Amino acid sequence: MGNPRGVKRDFVALETRRLRAARMFQQGESQAEIARVLGVHRQTVHRWSKQVEQEGPAALKKAGRAGRKPRLSTADLQRIAQELRRGPEVLGYETSLWTAPRVADLIERECGIRIILACLEDPASDGLELQRPAGRALERNEPAIRRWKKQRWRSLKKSPKRGANYRLHR
Repeated sequence: MGNPRGVKRDFVALETRRLRAARMFQQGESQAEIARVLGVHRQTVHRWSKQVEQEGPAALKKAGRAGRKPRLSTADLQRIAQELRRGPEVLGYETSLWTAPRVADLIERECGIRIILACLEDPASDGLELQRPAGRALERNEPAIRRWKKQRWRSLKKSPKRGANYRLHR
């Protein structure tokens, strides 16, 4: 079954479930019954049972963090967020647009760590917002564009010939 991608685990609830299993062991419940009541696999209950036998109920306390430890500390992330707010021109780039390679370069310069951007925590948590450039010229003339679409585009647009009949023949 596992944990669906993107779903945060409730570690407190998971620990509560394991400790409930430990109490059920002490009450003499069978492993199959514990698995059914808690909605877990029997192999999981068996593993918990072995841990309780060897180390006591405290062995089922918090399992610790899931996944790989972050390579960037909280201080590193704050320093990077501060540099991002200053803008890429400060680092010598010609435009004010942060691109993925520029952010990766910033992280390597500031922290000495080569990192894949997907590994970063949610930038919104630092008050930053992911943006994608609109790709429109600053000199864009919206009224002229609307006029062109209404008048000229209609004459250029392809349309089926009048009287054309499209029928399937059997």
